[in-house]
Amino acid sequence: MESKWFSRDATPPQDDTTRSLTVTIAPVPADTKQRIADATQDLLDQAAVPGLPEARRQELLDQVILLNSPIARSIASRYRSKGVDSDDLEQVAYLGLVKAANGYRPSESTAFLAYAVPTIRGELKRYFRDCAWTVRPPRRVQEMQGSIAAAEPELTQKLGHLPTDRETAEALGTEPGEIAEATAVRACFSTLSLDAPGSGEGGASLMDTVADAEDGYDLVENVHTLTPAVADLDDRDRRILQLRFCHGYTQEEIGQELGVSQMQVSRLLRGILDRLREELTAPQRAD
Repeated sequence: MESKWFSRDATPPQDDTTRSLTVTIAPVPADTKQRIADATQDLLDQAAVPGLPEARRQELLDQVILLNSPIARSIASRYRSKGVDSDDLEQVAYLGLVKAANGYRPSESTAFLAYAVPTIRGELKRYFRDCAWTVRPPRRVQEMQGSIAAAEPELTQKLGHLPTDRETAEALGTEPGEIAEATAVRACFSTLSLDAPGSGEGGASLMDTVADAEDGYDLVENVHTLTPAVADLDDRDRRILQLRFCHGYTQEEIGQELGVSQMQVSRLLRGILDRLREELTAPQRAD
C-alpha cells in the first residue's frame, strides 16, 4: 500500500526531527516481537555510527520506521471513536514514530519501544489537546481524558467489562470525580452537522428544526421609533418618503410625480433624512 506521510492538506510543521517520506508499508511479517526488536536495534546502531553519510543514516531510520509502523497504527487505534478521522490519527502517530526514530540514542541503553511508545502517545495527546476539540475544556480535563482513553482498553481486557469511574480512578491514581468530569467532555471532540437527520419523522434535517430569525419585532420597534419623528414632517416630505421607501420610486420618478427636478428631489430627500437622524439621535428628555 503506497502511502505518502504528511501529505494531507494540513501538513504538520517540519523541524529537525520530522520530514516527508514516501514509503511502502507492507503487512507485518510473521516474525516475533523479539526479532523485530533486534532488527530495529541493529538498524539504529548502524545509524549511530560516527561519520555515517546523512543519506545512509536517513535510509536506515526509514527502515526503522517501516519496521515499527504497526506499533504506531496500534496506538492510534486506541484513540478511535473520539470524533477524529482514523487516517488523521495514524498520520499523527506516524509523526510521533518519526520523531522517536530521529531522537533515539542507542547510548542511553533503553529499548527503542520503551522510548517510542510514550513519544507516539504524547504526540496523539497533544493533537487531541490542541487540534481536535470543538469546545475546548480546561487543559487539566483534556489531559485526563487522554489518560482515560489510553488506559480503558487494558482495563477492559483485565476486568472483563468497561471500567467504572472508580476503577479507572484507582488505576490512574486520581479521584472518581475527576474521571467523571473528563468523561463528560468526550462529546466536545465533534458536533452534529446541521444536515444530519432530525429526531422527528418526515426526513427533516436539524437545520429545518432551527427557528428562523424573526423580523417582526424589529419592524414593530422601527415603526414605533419613527412614527413621532415622521409626524413632524409636512405632507410633501411624508409623500417623498412614501414614494421612495414604500413604493420604491427612483428620484427621477419622484420628481415627475411632484413636478420638480431630480436634483431638487435629491436635496429634499437628503434634508428630510438629516432631520429624521437628528430627531432620532437627540437625547431623550426626562418627563
